[in-house]
Amino acid sequence: MNGRPTLNNQDLAKLKKIVLDACQAIMEIYETEFSVELKEDESPLTKADLASHEIIVEGLGRLFPDIPILSEESTVPEYDERSTWSEYWLVDPLDGTKEFVNRNGEFTVNIALIRQNEAVLGLVGVPVAGEVYIGDLDEGLAVLEVDDLSEELIGRSMAGRSELTVVASRSHGGAKLEDFLMKMKKQFAGIEKKSVGSSLKLCILASGGADFYPRIGPTNEWDIAAAHAVLRAAGGELFEMSGQPKKYNTKESLLNDDFFAVADNSYQWGALIKEIS
Repeated sequence: MNGRPTLNNQDLAKLKKIVLDACQAIMEIYETEFSVELKEDESPLTKADLASHEIIVEGLGRLFPDIPILSEESTVPEYDERSTWSEYWLVDPLDGTKEFVNRNGEFTVNIALIRQNEAVLGLVGVPVAGEVYIGDLDEGLAVLEVDDLSEELIGRSMAGRSELTVVASRSHGGAKLEDFLMKMKKQFAGIEKKSVGSSLKLCILASGGADFYPRIGPTNEWDIAAAHAVLRAAGGELFEMSGQPKKYNTKESLLNDDFFAVADNSYQWGALIKEIS
């Protein structure tokens, strides 16, 4: 395989266009009386998932023909094959299908570049808002773009702070999450909880709207990779509960273990998690 594609401003603009085209296709279906199927794992599937998948796979394949693509809506290669990939595109064409079905707007389009098991580039599109979050670790770029406007993303600092804003899943968590948050409350003077769907939770951390995101329950690697790259570029990080930063494509299963994500990577989160676990 060739090395990492050299991404110049034109390449990034083309990637952004792929995301926006996928967002447009999703919105066209969102405004109709669409049907919902169930996949083998009982998760919902709509025409919007498939339309977005087709646009993204075609676009990435045309721009970067030597880079493998792994999408939620594609057949997952055996690990013997995947383990040889030094880099690949990891795609969730429509993250938050439940939110799409419920028509609350909290769903996203996600494209990540994984290199040497790390999320190094991510684009997260928000169809209802026409927004695209972009994080490029190589360029030190973390921005939110809407039309021709661009806003730098910086996760907010924990320095001198005693209160915490937590984002949590709108659809998952339950008693285990609440128990985790109860333990967190012993470490901070106050905790504000925001419930949000899809990879928007990580984008909220990156944009300075929250400090901490604990995920207790199943997710897949394509659910988080693009927003993880955005968060990293904005000064945050996503950790497994062991305190190790999340790595991708290291095992046969693409399921993530429980994890936590933070806006300020310089804070001693590992010691805190170890204390309350």
